[in-house]
Amino acid sequence: MAKLKLGPIVDDKPVKVTVELPASLHRDLVSYAEILGRENGQRATDPIRLIVPMLQRFITTDRGFAKARKNST
Repeated sequence: MAKLKLGPIVDDKPVKVTVELPASLHRDLVSYAEILGRENGQRATDPIRLIVPMLQRFITTDRGFAKARKNST
């Protein structure tokens, strides 16, 4: 089994955002959603629902961002 960085997707009240993705990125999101679903014993989630947790994970693990944010307050 692959060790993915995301866990199960939490159902939360969304804020509507419109974004255009390159087709290759969308294909990658679809594949990721399928693998994540298999690993968690669930159906594949809508790949668009992966964007928020991926961005959250990216931001929380970006040490440069954390340091810059800390220095700006």
